[in-house]
Amino acid sequence: MRAGWGQMLLLAPWVLLGLWVIYELAFVSMVRVDAQGATVQNMLRRTTFGWTRVQDIDLRWQLLFALEDGSELSCYGGPARARPVRRPTTGDEEAKAPAGLRDLSDIRDRWQEAPTTSDAPIRRTWDVRALAALGLIVVWAAVAVVIANT
Repeated sequence: MRAGWGQMLLLAPWVLLGLWVIYELAFVSMVRVDAQGATVQNMLRRTTFGWTRVQDIDLRWQLLFALEDGSELSCYGGPARARPVRRPTTGDEEAKAPAGLRDLSDIRDRWQEAPTTSDAPIRRTWDVRALAALGLIVVWAAVAVVIANT
């Protein structure tokens, strides 16, 4: 800001590009489940499917859906296998199951209790808003380079 608005507008796309990359790598990936099916977003790719399309659900390092078309979908933003926590236990305490295993059992319960009418197809799409933001930042950075070199 000290150099002025012009310099700030020339430097801003590089900062925004770094923030966009951090946001995509750290925060965007997620798994959302409901009674009809699941939505999995791994960075820029979003997959939506109904429970009837699922053949198996497993927890390796990440949550893994085996779909009826033969593909396996790892979920970067879902529950993950964690290292067991060392706790000194006394004889009357019950051992807690890790959070990843509790989440896996909840997802498996929803899958098994799902009605057979939840027949949503497997849809794979791109995260258009994130790609549009990336395109805008890249164009802004290109304009900043052209202006800085003139």
